[in-house]
Amino acid sequence: MSHQVFTQVIRGAHGFVDWADRDLQAAIAKHGEALPVEFPETAYALPMAYALMGIEAKKIGDLRPIVEHCKQIVPEQPTGQLWLPYLGDGLDAGAATMLAQEVIVALRYAGAKAAGSNDGVVPAGWQGFLTDTWMRELGIQLVDGRMPGFAAILGPAPKTEIAVHIVRELQKRGILTFLVANIGGKTMRDQMVEGDVVKDDAPMDEWWKNYIVPVGPETVDGIYILNWAIRSALTFGGHKKGQSRKCLDYTKARIHAFGITFGAIPDDWYALGAGAILMGFPVISDDASTPEVRPTGVTVNEALVRELEYEKIVPTCIVTRGVKVKIEEIDIPVSYAPAFEGERVRKDDMYVEFGGKKTKTVEFLSMVKLDEINDGEIEVVGPDLDTVEAGKALPLAIRVFVAGRKMQDVYEGIFERQFHRWLNHALGFMHTGQRDQLWCRLSKKSFGAGFRAKHLGTILHAKLHDEYGGIVDKVKCVIYTDEKEVERIREEAAKAYEIRDNRIAGMKDETTDTYYTCTICQSYAPTHVCIITPERLGLCGAYNWLDGKAAYEINPTGPNQPIQKGRLLDERLGQWDNVNEYVKRYSQGAVEKFSAYSMMEDPMTSCGCFECIVAVVPEANGVMVVNREYPGETPIGMGFSTLAGSVGGGSQTPGFLGVGRLWLTSPKFIVADGGMARIVWLPKELKEGVRPRMEKRAKELGLPDDFVDRICDETIATDSEGLLAHLAAKEHPAMAMQSMF
Repeated sequence: MSHQVFTQVIRGAHGFVDWADRDLQAAIAKHGEALPVEFPETAYALPMAYALMGIEAKKIGDLRPIVEHCKQIVPEQPTGQLWLPYLGDGLDAGAATMLAQEVIVALRYAGAKAAGSNDGVVPAGWQGFLTDTWMRELGIQLVDGRMPGFAAILGPAPKTEIAVHIVRELQKRGILTFLVANIGGKTMRDQMVEGDVVKDDAPMDEWWKNYIVPVGPETVDGIYILNWAIRSALTFGGHKKGQSRKCLDYTKARIHAFGITFGAIPDDWYALGAGAILMGFPVISDDASTPEVRPTGVTVNEALVRELEYEKIVPTCIVTRGVKVKIEEIDIPVSYAPAFEGERVRKDDMYVEFGGKKTKTVEFLSMVKLDEINDGEIEVVGPDLDTVEAGKALPLAIRVFVAGRKMQDVYEGIFERQFHRWLNHALGFMHTGQRDQLWCRLSKKSFGAGFRAKHLGTILHAKLHDEYGGIVDKVKCVIYTDEKEVERIREEAAKAYEIRDNRIAGMKDETTDTYYTCTICQSYAPTHVCIITPERLGLCGAYNWLDGKAAYEINPTGPNQPIQKGRLLDERLGQWDNVNEYVKRYSQGAVEKFSAYSMMEDPMTSCGCFECIVAVVPEANGVMVVNREYPGETPIGMGFSTLAGSVGGGSQTPGFLGVGRLWLTSPKFIVADGGMARIVWLPKELKEGVRPRMEKRAKELGLPDDFVDRICDETIATDSEGLLAHLAAKEHPAMAMQSMF
């Protein structure tokens, strides 16, 4: 590392350590040492100190040893140009910077909470602390390859056009972009608004869905990104507090992140960059004066690299970090990538819409014989998009025919459900709903670029071949915008939907000899193994038994493998010898056996991507369920994030279970522990979402007709006393059941 880099890194680190020391002394003088200190919605105290030092900092007084440690490890402040032949002191300065920055921002949150207002902690339009909910929300995308990496961009680009180009190139590759810091008050967030990438008043959720996250306008806000990354090592990697080497090795190997800077790098950016490099994340600069730091073993390849051509910055980042990406090449006139999946097309930006409350819609895929269609044939029946006035609505039927030697009718619904994901990846096309309940919009910009009805077929043809090439030989797409034809397709589809639903609903664990595994998440939770049965879908909610079967047909050596369940060991718990053998082998011996139907005895492990967490409420003799969207309190005193910290990471935790929400109404839902009748508390939104299925299942179980209303929710009580009072007043069945223990 050159003398310039060392000098600036250490100067910058001293600046942050001194800042943290001043703020800590001021906070102690104002609030005392007992004031609680915490970040919102995380299971970890101060994550960086927790991981690197093994300290659980829960009050201001706990910050003293962190700051003292920073003072000890930060190298002596250079008086001239410092040169060292190794990285050690520079990396120590990076560690001191991260720990000091964490103290600075934690004190902001603590001071705001003491004052009863969050004003000033996070400026309007910025994210601030990255919660565990957001970290886990991305879990399945992290592990299935849809999101191959992450970029942190410091400050603005020289021009807005360059900023938009860089971010769009990252989006095309499915890479999440964090924006932080400023130069002279100018930020890249400003440039995203100026470039009309995201509206200035867009809610933060919309920024996230576009794979762009404005974290904070100051350099110190960069700690939120590194703090988020270290929690992945703790959550998905299963590492413990103080296991600094293991945590840093994990981020280097598993978190494919890198930094990008524009212009001359100031001292504080160098210090933050040294922390990133310590975690295995290289930095790429566009400044000719930036010294390069070649491979040292700290990062996978180079640590600090110059790239002066803006067209090459993103490819250079990809090569330097070793990110494995796949750029979609589909013949449509707009950009196509997973990053556009969450994009909203607002009414003022809309050229044409389909469905909602305006017109009839449907999407319907069916299997045909090989000689009945020609591959790649795409038809449009009815007026095309350029025949209607801007702002108007059209009916829409998306009719797809698939032929293949390995195609089976049970795959039809699986393929069809991917339309939502695939069509949303087109820039400017918004798709919501499924089957005959669609609502779609096309933006004026994408229409102006030449996007027409036929391109919906182009996308579906390409993606069916791309993702299901092991099954699909031919694909034909017909896009209908003629009202009478759309109604005809809707009637045809309704009959097929009924057959599908009855076929899937009739599948039973007892009458099926083959189950499917899913080990996709082992890249983040090495001991986690998901077992998918006909009556128990994967805990992420994204894979059911038919999905596992289809995935195995596509890729026989992939993460979804068939298991002959073998000899029944315990009918009540749901244990079979072959399943136990597989779980033990592929959990690396961490899990001896697995119960499909119990959360109390040998429950399934969790990776961190679960839709819901089921937790025992001992005093109520039942269980509560909390979904990741629910941010509030629960009767057991732990919210989703806190619970997730205990349940995830591939651990087997009796009394706690990660599940997909549809399993709540399955006949096999914790049937060994009493089944659905044990549910005593649900968030209101989740309760209403599953109400129809739950009422049907309650009737099958002989439960009271008003069983769902006997379940408590947050509008009734979020504490144990209130819960018990409600259950007693409503005579909830769980209160009279045999003890769970």
